[in-house]
Order: sequence, then structure tokens, then C-alpha cells
Amino acid sequence: MDTLALKYGCNPGQGEASVSCASGLPIRVLNGRPGYINLLDALNGWQLVRDLEKATRLAAATSFKHVSPAGAAVALDLDETERRMYMVPSKTVLSPIATAYVRARGADRMSSFGDFIALSDTCDLPCARIIAREVSDGIIAPGYSDEALAVLKAKRKGSYCVLSIDRDWEPPRLETRSVFGITFTQERNTFIPSDKGFRNIVTKRRDLPQWAVRDLTVALVALKYTQSNSVCYASRGQTIGVGAGQQSRIHCTRLAGDKADLWLLRHSPKVLDLPFRDGLSRNDRDNVIEQYLSGRREEDVVADWRRYFTEKPEEMDEDEKRAWIGSMHGISLASDAFFPFRDNIDRAAASGVGFISEPGGSLRDDEVIRAADEHGMTMAFTGVRLFHH
Repeated sequence: MDTLALKYGCNPGQGEASVSCASGLPIRVLNGRPGYINLLDALNGWQLVRDLEKATRLAAATSFKHVSPAGAAVALDLDETERRMYMVPSKTVLSPIATAYVRARGADRMSSFGDFIALSDTCDLPCARIIAREVSDGIIAPGYSDEALAVLKAKRKGSYCVLSIDRDWEPPRLETRSVFGITFTQERNTFIPSDKGFRNIVTKRRDLPQWAVRDLTVALVALKYTQSNSVCYASRGQTIGVGAGQQSRIHCTRLAGDKADLWLLRHSPKVLDLPFRDGLSRNDRDNVIEQYLSGRREEDVVADWRRYFTEKPEEMDEDEKRAWIGSMHGISLASDAFFPFRDNIDRAAASGVGFISEPGGSLRDDEVIRAADEHGMTMAFTGVRLFHH
């Protein structure tokens, strides 16, 4: 039995924490000392990026927080607007795995603060340099270049958690967990989306371009490792809004939709051109942008503009925000279980959703399909539920 002692359990008061594996642990600690939640994030995140790379054949990354992804992405080149959104200078050279992480982190930078990173491929120097400037708790990857490992070991005054995992390791078919002294057993969820899983199109609109299949695939793989109920909006090979752990699906759709709206608004010239003071940290900029775009707090940011800006920024009122979001189209949306009411579809339409994937099977499927038809959406029923707890 191979056993690794941990700092503590879910909370500092929960001692005697460890992980073990009868056949030998597939992970190695290269730096730092992981905690219980660190490893939950690491192992869920590793499964996500491994599945995503298998499904898309692209390098993948995820930014995990509290056992759900804040963001997940594959390696599509950044355009100049995205570089500005994610604060990556145009001269910065990005490898595919670095690009995937920039996108995963950029999906929801507020939620990614203090994340645990998972990479599908070897962490190289360009990726390590990106990670070095972010507030993060740790990383898991199948390997590290010598230069990347040196950069990561220097992070957080030498305490940054760096884990390697055996890329070829496969767990047993059955998995177990203990709750209140009782052991649960089930088969592992081995579902990985493929193109043929989206063939059951149930709407009048039937076009489903390959880029939308890619985005729906990213969303479904992210949902597979997101605490349920969960809904995910995706665009350009990355999640842009993840709603996790809500008891009501409409609340989940609203939460994820609000995050997607903020991501869409970050493309706006008014946000891209905010006149930030030199020396304002990346995290402070993220906080200010979030406040600037979030209702009443915008007034406070503009009123106190000298703290953040070199000149008073131009305000963005609610009509402008709605008009900007309304100009966006082709967003993809996936759900880990069926939509029980049409209100989810109506909310999705407000964020530019044009493509939807859900299992189907609701008593009100006809009502949901009718709503999708009214909004001119393409919707596919996968027949696969992806609850994760």
C-alpha cells in the first residue's frame, strides 16, 4: 500500500489526512506539500484535461477551485482582443499548453484566484512563466521541462505545490468512497463526447458546424467534473461560464449566464480601454473590471476613479451592456441533465446561445424544444446524464 500524508483534511482541524493506493500512487510530489482539497482538485482536473485532449486532440488545461472547474480550455491561438482581455502582451510567446491555460484562467479570472491547475501535456517554460504571475495553489501535469520546474519551485517562496502524474495510469473499473462510515461503490464514468453523440438534433434548425461541436465538447467534458446541478456556456474552445452545485437548474443557468455575460462584456472597447494606473496588479484589475461591469458598484468605481485610473473612465450603462451582449451570437451551452422548463432556454438566448446539448428526457421536452425553435437555436439530445458529486 502506497500512502502519502497530507497537510490536513478539508479543514485544518481535520488531521490524520492521507491518500493511498494498493497498486501504487500514480502521483509524485515534486515540490510543496498538498492538502486534501488540493488533491481532489488535482485528480478531478487531471481527468478533465485528459478527457478533453482525447476528445479534441488538442492540448487542454483547466483551472480548478473547490472541486469544480472555474475554467477549461483547449489550445486555440489567441486573437489580439483575447490577449488584451487576458493581459498577455502581443510579444509574449505562447506554446499550445500555455495558450490552453491562459484561456482556462481567462474564462473566469475572479473564480480562478488561488486555483489548482491541471495540464494535459508537459508544462514547458512559456506555460510556467504564465503561471508564475498568477495567484495559484498548485499544478498537476504529466511532466515538466527542467526550466519550467525551476520557475514553479520558486513560486510562493518555494512552497508552490507541484505534482506529476503517470500519463498512462488507469484506475480500476469500480470506484468507492466512504460517507459516514458507509462505503459506496459504482462504475467509473468513462463517457467521452464524440461527434456522433450530437447527431440527435431535435430542433427545426439543424446546422451544427464543427466549431460548435468542439465548443459543446468542451462544455460537456467540463460538466463531467463539475458539482451538479451544472450548466456550462462555451465559446472559442473554452468555457466562458460555469454554474455549479445549484439545486435549481434555472439558478444554475442564470449563474453561468451571468458569468458568460461578464466574459462577453470584457471584449467591449470600453473595458479593453479602461485607463488603469501603472502598477495596479492583475488581480486588482480583475476586481475593478468585475465591479465596473456589475450593476450599482460601477458607480462606486467611477466615483472613486483616481484610485484605479489615470483619468475618469467612460461609464457603460445597462442599455449599452445589453446591446453589446445582444450583438453576440453562436455561443454553445451544455447541461448535465435535462432542462425541465423553457425558462432555461429563454435565459440562454439572452447570452447569445445558438447551440445547445442536453440529455433530453423531461416531461416537458416538447416545450423546451419549442422554446429553442422560437429562438432559432440548434439543440441536440445526447441521452447521457453527467451528474457529478
